[in-house]
Amino acid sequence: MGEDKRHVLMPTDVSTRVGFFDRFAGFASDLAGRAAFFAFCVLLIVVWAPSILALRDVDTWQLIINTATTIITFLLVALLQNTQTRADAAVQHKLNAIADALSDVMGHFAQDNPQLREDLDELRSAVGLEKRESA
Repeated sequence: MGEDKRHVLMPTDVSTRVGFFDRFAGFASDLAGRAAFFAFCVLLIVVWAPSILALRDVDTWQLIINTATTIITFLLVALLQNTQTRADAAVQHKLNAIADALSDVMGHFAQDNPQLREDLDELRSAVGLEKRESA
């Protein structure tokens, strides 16, 4: 009987193809994390603040900044969430690969060490690896 094991997705099994939206989200995330983006936001406020002199209507003046910041925040949250979700998935794939490799090594040496067998069972249970069965 061969090994019966749930296939653990290894980092090399994950497609390296990144779609347009994911590339755009990554670019936006990189841009939003830079000091230049913060400086642009401060500049936007500095330009907006004196516009009260041209608009003369406080409600319109406030509506402009509230609308602009709400839209920018909404879009950035969506883009940053995409980037964070992909980063979390990549880390999880790497952790799965490490746990699987550690399980293999521990399984090899567990025959001579009962404590290691208990630790191996605990590791497999904790990370959801199925036990291997062999003939």
